[in-house]
Amino acid sequence: MTRDSSASSLIVGGAASSPRAPLPTLPPLSLYIHIPWCVRKCPYCDFNSHTASPVLPEQEYVDALLADLDQDLHAVYGREISSIFFGGGTPSLFSAEALGRLLEGVEQRIPFADDIEITLEANPGTFEQEKFVAYRKLGINRLSIGIQSFQQEKLQALGRIHNGDEAVRAAGMARQAGFDNFNLDLMHGLPDQSLDDALSDLRQAIELNPTHISWYQLTLEPNTVFWNQPPVLPEDDTLWDIQEAGQALLAEHGYAQYEVSAYAQAARPARHNLNYWSFGDFIGIGAGAHGKLSHPDGRIVRTWKTRLPKDYLNPAKSFQAGEKALTNDEMPFEFLMNALRLTAGVESRLYPERTGLSLESLAEGRAAAEQSGLLQVEPSRLVATERGQLFLNDLLQQFLN
Repeated sequence: MTRDSSASSLIVGGAASSPRAPLPTLPPLSLYIHIPWCVRKCPYCDFNSHTASPVLPEQEYVDALLADLDQDLHAVYGREISSIFFGGGTPSLFSAEALGRLLEGVEQRIPFADDIEITLEANPGTFEQEKFVAYRKLGINRLSIGIQSFQQEKLQALGRIHNGDEAVRAAGMARQAGFDNFNLDLMHGLPDQSLDDALSDLRQAIELNPTHISWYQLTLEPNTVFWNQPPVLPEDDTLWDIQEAGQALLAEHGYAQYEVSAYAQAARPARHNLNYWSFGDFIGIGAGAHGKLSHPDGRIVRTWKTRLPKDYLNPAKSFQAGEKALTNDEMPFEFLMNALRLTAGVESRLYPERTGLSLESLAEGRAAAEQSGLLQVEPSRLVATERGQLFLNDLLQQFLN
């Protein structure tokens, strides 16, 4: 199949959904752009990332991204983009010139909201002051910096290419480059990590005064080096102590937890991720990118793109690897696996607005989850209890058909 073949012929995983109510309004629309290259693949990483060659195919990849977007435009005609997220890999390996040409091409195709949030993932080892000043001038207004730890032995265990001093400098350089909104990505539960180690990392991150901190536990994922050669991780009791003490420390310094692993200063949550978690729409372009688009007639379609960069850049191959229209039976789980990650949940009315189904379709699972103490008994909201947040998979099982 060639790149100008119709994506509609790629329906995978069963027939399209039976008719449901037309959506009263379409949800906000975001754009995810995947840049799949890294300086080095980390042993814990299961993302679609690949070790970069000395010269990246920037021009060819930007051309491919815009051509990929062109094939999705028919599904979003008349809409505007509220947020853009450059993920990877390490998007900051690309030059400002390449990202500028890409953003210009995107805006020529889809209007940007006046207050659009544009986030770029970056690693401390790729920080160059001049380059990041140029990124800010392009309209990129938020950074997500992959710190993971400030401690050298932990960084070495994680296979990171930066050191603790570079991590500290990166935050200062981000602010000097004009970024007043940035996230620090930090892990806990690292090999041989103690409670004091974990809190030391958090205190250092808080001292740098980011507007947002993503703080999450290291997990061993299939198809990674750590999965095949597992390191010694802290005992469960230590992990629990780290979680409790870390959450208290973040709250004490004004970082409110609004999602399982996301903490933000007042009015500074990640708008792009909030759109995911509230079952908003997003186009995904780039190698291995995923998307989800709602249609006025009630159809909701998930898509995924060709995974390997060499195939994505091959003109003889299709950008799109597959698509699936969600069925009515799948909708409760699909909606709630996102919404219930939010500590405040979502208003109940959002479910019919974003799915085209009535709240009655949740009734059986909702009753079981409330009875199990996993879901709050609150008719106007769908929100997990504290126990439900801890055992989110058990909670979601109540809504599987």
